[in-house]
Amino acid sequence: MSNNVGSMLLSKVIDEENFNELNKYGITEDSFVAKSDKDVYNFLENYVLNNGGKLPSYATVVDKYGDRFTYVPGVTDSYEYLVRQVKNRKAQLMFKDYVDKIPEMFDTGKSDMETLLSDLTDELEMINNKTRHEQTFGTNLKHDTDKFKREYMKRKIGESGKVWSSSFDYINKEIGGWASGSMYVFYARSGRGKSALTTYDAVHLAREGANVLMWTLEMSSYEVMSRMYTFYSAMEGKTIYKDEETLAEYEAGFEANKIRGGQLDGNMEQDFLSMVDSMNQTMKGNIFIRSVDDEDFYSRDLKQLESDIDSVNADVVVIDPFYYMDYETNRSKTAGGDAAETSKKLRRLSGNKDVVVFAITQAEEDDKEQDKDEIRALKLPKRKEVKKTKSLLEDASVLITLDTDYRQKSGIIGINKGRNGGEGTTKEITYIPNVGIVKELSIDEGMFGEF
Repeated sequence: MSNNVGSMLLSKVIDEENFNELNKYGITEDSFVAKSDKDVYNFLENYVLNNGGKLPSYATVVDKYGDRFTYVPGVTDSYEYLVRQVKNRKAQLMFKDYVDKIPEMFDTGKSDMETLLSDLTDELEMINNKTRHEQTFGTNLKHDTDKFKREYMKRKIGESGKVWSSSFDYINKEIGGWASGSMYVFYARSGRGKSALTTYDAVHLAREGANVLMWTLEMSSYEVMSRMYTFYSAMEGKTIYKDEETLAEYEAGFEANKIRGGQLDGNMEQDFLSMVDSMNQTMKGNIFIRSVDDEDFYSRDLKQLESDIDSVNADVVVIDPFYYMDYETNRSKTAGGDAAETSKKLRRLSGNKDVVVFAITQAEEDDKEQDKDEIRALKLPKRKEVKKTKSLLEDASVLITLDTDYRQKSGIIGINKGRNGGEGTTKEITYIPNVGIVKELSIDEGMFGEF
């Protein structure tokens, strides 16, 4: 097998259209022994660079190199195993060449054994470094220019580094939207709209073509779906909501409370069920839900999350809330170390899987707030009020806070940490979640008349 393993590795890369695996494990032209494998590697590399990150079909490769390259279909061995075999084969030949020239080196260098032994040791170390099977160290600014150009072309055509537009223009303006590979932390006091706002944007993202994975660790699947259908119908403008106080009218959705209770009446129920039946044609992406009442949802740790991401090919992941996950082992033996370790690894997972992660947590309660029966002033929690684990604050690419009051039909969102801008900014929103309205406050310029 070892004599053909280079062809097997390249065949697997062609079948799975995944040239990045070669970069990941440090495979270059020099890693291969056979000239035919070297030639095919160079062809693939240049093809990827000049064709928007795409690989050629196996038919193209066979047509060009079939007289000397053996294409092997259906290779199921792991990349790690194949890479190990390729590098082991290269090490065998390099070591043989090294051993073969030792007698000559001894004859010419025996008068200075210290230098000779040092040269021999250096060459062995060089062989070891070139053929070790571990993944390569980071990125080399000078030498990895081809890797950069391949990534640039993939981003140009939208195949990598995806940035998803939020339903909130405020988010798009201040931080540029939701970038894949980043973790966004949402926090607010209990019952202030964290789940509503993130679910609303999740539905929006699915409408735009994203595959969304939702871990809803407090609500049942029926409750979550009811809320999503309300939001989706509002985005589709299925009903009209008229504010009795301001007389303002909004495009709205079917009432969440009536959906949850199975109480939609007459034509409204018929329209609702028709909408649900047509979502397979109207929603570009999809939403996959893991909820608190799922019988097969035993493990809620990062390993299970990674498996779910792969299973549904997720673009966006919503964890609601973070503190109900099964935490990683607290190896540091410090208070809160388990949550901190989970936060750190979640941030790493978002980058490794190139997904957008929404992690939801709570803010400390404010004892000075008005009683529930009083109309209170909307107030955003501060950074220091992030509850459960401060590591989320540190690991987040962006820290988003909010406060809402459904009785006032309003809310406010803000950015308390933004690595690429937006920190300290806020935006008012209209908040009537029962009919699917969770959006930026709009001002009708016509109301001011002519001046």
